[in-house]
Amino acid sequence: MVQEIIQYPTPPSAEYATDVRVFNENIFSLIDNLKDTIEANDLDGLAAFQIGSYFNIVVVKDDNGEFLELINPRMLSTKGRVTTEEKTAYFPGLSAEVERHEKISIIYQDREANDCSMKAEGALSILLQRKIDFTFGASFLSKLSKEEKKLFEAKLEHGPEVAISEVCPTTFKRDYLVKLSNILTIIIAAIIVISFFIENTKSLWDYQLYIALGVVVTNIIYFFYAQYEGRGLTSCSSCQIGNIFGTVVIGLIKLALIMSVSYFLVNPS
Repeated sequence: MVQEIIQYPTPPSAEYATDVRVFNENIFSLIDNLKDTIEANDLDGLAAFQIGSYFNIVVVKDDNGEFLELINPRMLSTKGRVTTEEKTAYFPGLSAEVERHEKISIIYQDREANDCSMKAEGALSILLQRKIDFTFGASFLSKLSKEEKKLFEAKLEHGPEVAISEVCPTTFKRDYLVKLSNILTIIIAAIIVISFFIENTKSLWDYQLYIALGVVVTNIIYFFYAQYEGRGLTSCSSCQIGNIFGTVVIGLIKLALIMSVSYFLVNPS
């Protein structure tokens, strides 16, 4: 019988799935329901949790499309690491980059309570790991890196249309222009110090004027380029505009203060 698939934000029903101890018709019926639900939704596999059961049971399709019934599955060993783009019925319409084991060995029981083992790699290995996650009351969300988790949570909040690059990056190419502006400003300040040791400061004042012009031009370029770079970041557009404007204002204020001091100390007139 086809069952309803549990979806986010419904939390797992238990921290850990309960191992099957009695192999009876209720368990076999649950396995058949998992198969029917997999077929009806064109899926590759399901854990019992995903249809509301607390038993530690996973049913998946192997590389040949045949069903594998795994009762009380446990990963025995793992080998290698691989990053894959994963989807799950628990988060419909969403995907994330998840780091998994490349190869795994599993122990489990069949319908007759026989102890079994198997090895898997490739797509089957990833599928089994994802479904076994549910037996521990977790989804692939718990496997994501800090950065990927932040991106995925933004998708949960704003929808799958949110671009990956839209989750407020902390570094930009335009930052190099800010560094250049700061370096030029520091040079102007250094010239003020040098002026204390030179009698004729006219040439120093001229240098400062040229450098100050370079600071102004750099900030103008930054202002327009920053807006161009930030056009694709619609999810944090307000903070983008505020940061751009604030950076330019602060840069020009620092320049004005230093040039005011320089006017009295370096300007020979």
